[in-house]
Amino acid sequence: MWFRQLSFYQLPVAEQIAADKLGAALAARQFQRCSGLDWFSEGWVAPAAHLDEPLYSQRGRLLVSLRREDKVLPAGVIRDFLDAKLGEIEQQELRKVGRKEKLELKEQITDDLLPRAFTRSSRTFAYFDLGRGWLVVDSGSASKAETLLSSLREAMPPLPATLPRTQLSPHALMTDWLAAGEASGDFVLDSDCELKDSSDNGAVVRCTRMDLTADEIRQHIATGKQVTRLGLIWRDRIRFTLTDTLQLKKLQFLDVLQEEASQAGDDAASLFEATFMLMSEELGELIDDLVAELGGLQDADAADVPPVSAVMSAPSFETAKPVDAPWD
Repeated sequence: MWFRQLSFYQLPVAEQIAADKLGAALAARQFQRCSGLDWFSEGWVAPAAHLDEPLYSQRGRLLVSLRREDKVLPAGVIRDFLDAKLGEIEQQELRKVGRKEKLELKEQITDDLLPRAFTRSSRTFAYFDLGRGWLVVDSGSASKAETLLSSLREAMPPLPATLPRTQLSPHALMTDWLAAGEASGDFVLDSDCELKDSSDNGAVVRCTRMDLTADEIRQHIATGKQVTRLGLIWRDRIRFTLTDTLQLKKLQFLDVLQEEASQAGDDAASLFEATFMLMSEELGELIDDLVAELGGLQDADAADVPPVSAVMSAPSFETAKPVDAPWD
């Protein structure tokens, strides 16, 4: 039940989200397996094996789970069947197959193979924290988080959830922390970071298992590099990597939290409830602390005006493009 990646959205009118209405809306769009010529299928499922409904509600927090099933039909398999069919026609009819006919044969072969294809299944969890006004998604991928949000909006439109805009951009705060050699508030520097040159060459420096207070780190900042990812530890309870798009990756709930959850009991229902409540409470406080360090949220009227810190620090929060490969 522990989330591993984190994207979160602001709920300006969280009090308008009613658990009973959301539960009914999700129940009407429950997951159905791929059938026939469908390439994929999406729908809502119970968040745990012992639950029957697609919505789990506890103390103002609503947990949901979106399941997706994709047909696995590699292009190479289709090509092999097509080549065999083309060879059969050329041998039996002594003629070359034209381009249009090849395309028709390819479509026919795909339709024949699709119902027999293997399937790959995945699930994305999310929960509403109605008290704090957040929608928290267990995903470090913007596209995956947006897919879940779109499915929620289809089930119960309109869903007032937006990406949070903070007074200070994440890359500016992370760069300030690294330049100072220490974080502020309840955060401390861990041992990983990524810096990117804002010039045209776009040089990227990644540091892993390294003392982030070392002089060589400051030298990179002095030459104009901005921090795009930074390893942090919050209250000795959660370790994570903060990105310049305000996502939390590589979440690790430390031993003290694991031990607290394990004391709930041996049965699956008690352990699930305790883990979810403990995790959501800790993540809620972590998000609140992080947003506070970023100067708080922008007012709705000022949302379209970039903060001074973002204008003066390049690259901007909106346009920075971190290199993802070794971090995800």
